[in-house]
Formats: sequence, C-alpha cells, structure tokens
Amino acid sequence: MTILNLLISALSQGMIYVPMALGVFIAFRVLNMPDLTIDGSFVVGMCVCAVVTIAGHPALALLCGALAGALAGLCTGLLQTKLRINPILSGILTMTGLYTINFMVLGGQSNLYLQRAELNSAGVETQVACDTLYKSFRAFLVDVTGNKRLDANLSAVLLTGMIVIVVLAALAVFFYTRPGIAIRATGDNEEMVRSSSINADQARVIGIMLSNALVAFSGALLCQQQRYADLNFGSGMLVVGLASVIIGQVFFGKRSVTLGLISAMFGSLIYRVILQFAYKIDMPSYAVKLLSAVIVVIALTLPLIRRAIRERKAEKEDAA
Repeated sequence: MTILNLLISALSQGMIYVPMALGVFIAFRVLNMPDLTIDGSFVVGMCVCAVVTIAGHPALALLCGALAGALAGLCTGLLQTKLRINPILSGILTMTGLYTINFMVLGGQSNLYLQRAELNSAGVETQVACDTLYKSFRAFLVDVTGNKRLDANLSAVLLTGMIVIVVLAALAVFFYTRPGIAIRATGDNEEMVRSSSINADQARVIGIMLSNALVAFSGALLCQQQRYADLNFGSGMLVVGLASVIIGQVFFGKRSVTLGLISAMFGSLIYRVILQFAYKIDMPSYAVKLLSAVIVVIALTLPLIRRAIRERKAEKEDAA
C-alpha cells in the first residue's frame, strides 16, 4: 500500500468517527461530564441502521440510528437529573441495558449483514446486498466521471466529508443559539445557571441526548460503510473518542466551542493516520486498544511537558 492509499484509507475511517469525536467533545468538554453511555449508543446506532437499511431505506437508516442514540442519552440524562444517580453510574446502567436492546434489534444474533433474501429467475432464494448511501454515491460518481475503477475509500471520504461538514456547521450554529448557550453555561457553572432561572436539568439532558445522537450517527455511518453491524463494536469507543478530542486540543488548544469542534474533527483524522501507520509496521490487531490508551496518555502529558519546558526556560532566563 502506497503512502497516498494509506492516507486515503485513514481519512475514510477518520471521517466516519468524526461525529463520535464531536459527541465525546460535547459530553466531556462542553458539559464537563463523564458519559459512559457512548460505548452502548455507538452500537445501537449501528444496529438500528442495519435493520432500517435492510428494510430498504438507507438514508432514513442514518436518521433512525441517530434518534436511537438520542433516546439512549435521554435515559442517561433522566437517571442523572430525575433520580439523582451519579453520572458515571448512570452511563454504566444505560450502556448495560443497551446490550440487551441491541441484541433484540439484531434479532437475537451478535451480528447482521446488510443483505436480504430474494428469489432469482430460477425461483431459488439468494442473498442480495442491500443498497447503502455509499454504494449509491459511488455509482453516482461513476456515472458522472465515467471512471469505473473509482476507489471505494476515496468515494467514502467524499461522501462522509460532505456529511461531516454539514453536521459540524450545524453544531457550530446551534451552540450560539439560546439552547446551545444554556448547555455551554451548564457545563461551565451549573450553580450559576440555576440561580439565573435557567432549567439546568433540561439543558443537561438535551446536551447528553445530542452527544449520544452524534455517537450513534457515527455508528450508523460505519454500519453502512462496512455493510454489517456487530454487538462487540462498541468496546473501547469512548477511548477512541477521547483520543481524538485530546489530540485535537493539543494542536488547537481550548479557545472557543467552534474551534473545539474543529479540533475534535482533526483529532479524529490524526488518530486514524497514526493507527494506519501502526498497521503498516505489522502491529497485531489486538494491540489497537493498548495503542489507543498510550496515545491518550501521551496527549494528556504533552501540555505538562510543554509547561515544564517553558518554566525551565523562564528560570534560566531569570538566572541569566
């Protein structure tokens, strides 16, 4: 695989996970709250998307996947605000319950491929691949360009990139509306928000729903790109999202919510490029989660190292 193909493959995967990184950013940076629902909501987005796609509605499947994630976030938010359960425990409870729900959505099986049974001309039942947005978009590009050898990863990058830009722009605008400002204020200082007659519980619930809807939307995109849903895909997604957010903030800093959203997007892309180069050196697949943890640790310690270097440099200048 050439460097160009490697980068295109990394961007193809990185773009898929951008909505998840945006969701993690909203939970951990805007709301300033740990949310462990993410591992479960990612899978529920995949599962719901798979079922609706097989039913013949690929575009609607993405929306349904995001709505399923929003409902998961609603459960977590209500556990926190109405039952006053600890945020971490609320996420664990919802994530645990989602495993059973996801299993039921997939019809009692651990994975589901995007294919349906049809009768051929001989009257024999065969499995036919379902239409997805990625398949339709690639066919459209072939019709327009006439290039029948168009790379699947390149067409996936183009389609996902357009979707991500629309989502990112919508979020940037939303956080400067009244509900968006209420969510940001709740994350900054919840006590002040309550004293200002703003419904902090409502703002928190909406923020958690939005976060999990984005995560589930990412799972739905991945489902359509790889053409199957799997119950075990959510394991470690929170670490992946955190790695993307932290890597982005190492390069962009913490200046505004819009810049934070953009940094989360670029962090997701950089993280996938790092993983692709790791695969290039024949890293075993079971070591990916360890590498993700190491990347997060390094990204978290970089600001401390920079601060220590600046302080030591200042001490030398004062001594001189």
